[in-house]
Amino acid sequence: MDDPYAVLGVPRTASDDEIRRAYRKLAKKYHPDLNRGDPGAEERFKAVSGAYDLLGDAEKRRRFDAGEIDANGAERGYARRPGGGWAGAGTGAGGTRYQRYDNFDVFADAGDLDDILRGMFGQGARAGGGKGRDISYTLRVDFRRALEGGETTVTLADGRSLKVTLPVGLTDGQTIRLRGQGEKGPRGVPGDALIEVRIIPDPVLERDGNDIRMTLPVSLQEAVLGGRVEVPTLVGPVMLTIPKGSNSGTVLRLKGKGVHSPTAGGRGDQYVRLAVTLPDPVDPELARFVEEWGSRHPYDPRRGKIR
Repeated sequence: MDDPYAVLGVPRTASDDEIRRAYRKLAKKYHPDLNRGDPGAEERFKAVSGAYDLLGDAEKRRRFDAGEIDANGAERGYARRPGGGWAGAGTGAGGTRYQRYDNFDVFADAGDLDDILRGMFGQGARAGGGKGRDISYTLRVDFRRALEGGETTVTLADGRSLKVTLPVGLTDGQTIRLRGQGEKGPRGVPGDALIEVRIIPDPVLERDGNDIRMTLPVSLQEAVLGGRVEVPTLVGPVMLTIPKGSNSGTVLRLKGKGVHSPTAGGRGDQYVRLAVTLPDPVDPELARFVEEWGSRHPYDPRRGKIR
């Protein structure tokens, strides 16, 4: 993959918010659902997602900036000294391979596991008594899959593949514990596998508690005359009725299309904020019509609203 900063179009000094905003803008622009039949857009979307997968994770970004991993997340085998120059990554660590499985990433060791885990996650495996050490992994999960739950497969460092049940309504940073799937202890009692979930933001949908929010661009014709528009939800696309005379900022509710809450026994709602969007560039015929119409029907939209 190319330089992730260049892919997202941000400088290396960009803040986390700037990186997140750049990703959402590009992901929305190149999303396959909005560019059907365009393989170039799909490849660009994958590149943007891969760049954010690295720069959107504080630890991965730090390691990339330090030269410890490359743009694909693979170990370089060397790191930048605090004072400049390059140094070996440490003895006994061997190499680390970086693997992709469906919609998440797993680091698997090819050397001393303790050293690798401390380097990647800032924490080592722990041991106590006769119990084996716990092993930590980071699992990148798509936004909608995280909220809807389901099964996925995780391949552990020793080559074992485990089915993991993702609970409904996962939150970013939540840890799933797989009991007895860690290293075996001196008495044969295994530790656990701790899987930290990192949610990949959706380019359109945002979570607000148990509700979902989104901004929907609508044409001038749809805003003035009304209409029905397909919108994405967690459970698939649905048709939304746009009332006649809708303005930008109008918020419509899709009842029961939010996040499922086991404790509340139902779903939240989805709120759709309308954004009236003119053609770009403005059509000359439309400009002439509005000019003629405006001269015959003058009105001040700011009257009584702005002092």
